[in-house]
Amino acid sequence: MRRILLMVCRNIWLVPYMWCKLCYYAAHVDKYTEEQRYRLLKSIVRRANWGGRVTIQATGLENIPAQNGFLFYPNHQGLYDALAILDACPTPFSVVAKKEVADIQFLKQVFACIKAFMLDREDVRQALEVIKKVENEVRQGRNYLIFAEGTRSPNGNHPGEFKGGSFKAATRAKCPIVPVALVDAFKPFDRKSIAPVTVQVHFLKPLLYEEYKDMKTVEIAAEVKRRIEEAIPEENL
Repeated sequence: MRRILLMVCRNIWLVPYMWCKLCYYAAHVDKYTEEQRYRLLKSIVRRANWGGRVTIQATGLENIPAQNGFLFYPNHQGLYDALAILDACPTPFSVVAKKEVADIQFLKQVFACIKAFMLDREDVRQALEVIKKVENEVRQGRNYLIFAEGTRSPNGNHPGEFKGGSFKAATRAKCPIVPVALVDAFKPFDRKSIAPVTVQVHFLKPLLYEEYKDMKTVEIAAEVKRRIEEAIPEENL
């Protein structure tokens, strides 16, 4: 990917040090607090964004719950999505990612640092186990990000179908659901251009448990998707 090479080249004097530090943190996660690990990742991502000429434009930070124990549900555009949210979000969170990306270098180390869960979409039993683990951790005050589409949308800023099953962790944990609208997050890694790009991250008003407790998961999925679509500027569609 051309932009990744640009990120590396413009930070070449820092790359060996930061890479070694990231790998050490990933291999010794329990030596550091979640805040320390998250702070390291933010510093790396921000340096990478500078090098790759990627600007993050965040809105709605006031919508992120003050109390931990919530779930982010963004639209899914590409490999860069979680990194954009990580740059924009001041509050530590982890992710549920598909197992296919578990061994991609850099992402592998990032996932280790945030203690992410890898989901096997072909194994129903394993998926249920992941849902239970996320539910328990959210109840204990950790925050997670789940891509409800399951896979990246091939249509840029047009979200795909949000799957109801992705919201079972939220309904079981009875936690706030924070929709996140990503705009142009597919451009940094999924296009060959290295021209400057701005990625928008819009944190939307959360759905509280009292608002969705009587809804079916497919209805919650449809509502979250609707809110995200409404938040994407018309000129970006």
